[in-house]
Formats: sequence, C-alpha cells, structure tokens
Amino acid sequence: MLKVVAIMLSGMAVGFLMRKRRLRVVPHAVTVLIWLLLFFLGVEVGENPQVVGGIRDLGLEALWLAMTGIAGTVLFSWALWKWVSRKKGGKP
Repeated sequence: MLKVVAIMLSGMAVGFLMRKRRLRVVPHAVTVLIWLLLFFLGVEVGENPQVVGGIRDLGLEALWLAMTGIAGTVLFSWALWKWVSRKKGGKP
C-alpha cells in the first residue's frame, strides 16, 4: 500500500512540475490504460470460479440494489418537491 501511495505522490509531483507544458498525449494514454485495466480486471474475474459460479446471485443482488436505489430516489425526490412547493406557498 505504501508503494501505491508513493507512486501516486510521485506522479502528482511530476504533474505539478510539468503543469506549464502542453501534454497532449496524456489524456489518450490515460484512456488506453483505463481500458487495459478494465480488460485485465475482466480476465481476473472471469478466471475466478467462485465469481463465475455465483454470477446469477450477483446479478439478482445488483438488480435488487438498483431497483431499491431508484425507488428511494423517486420517493425522496417526490417528498422534497412537496416540501419545497409547500414552503413557497404554491401548489406543485
């Protein structure tokens, strides 16, 4: 973990020192590296038999979390709209 923090801090230092220069390749390199990291994460997950075996349960849990998150957001937004419109004195 200390290595990760040290690498991140050294990258920040290099970025700070080079902030006046126009580095056009950096955004493209970051994009390519993120895609590679996602690809290798997929490879790592795909070769894990526990994850592949439990993909149905993971999908159902993800669906449940998404649906309850949406329902909570809609409910809270509706309640907030009612509260704000009541404060103004007008009808929604």
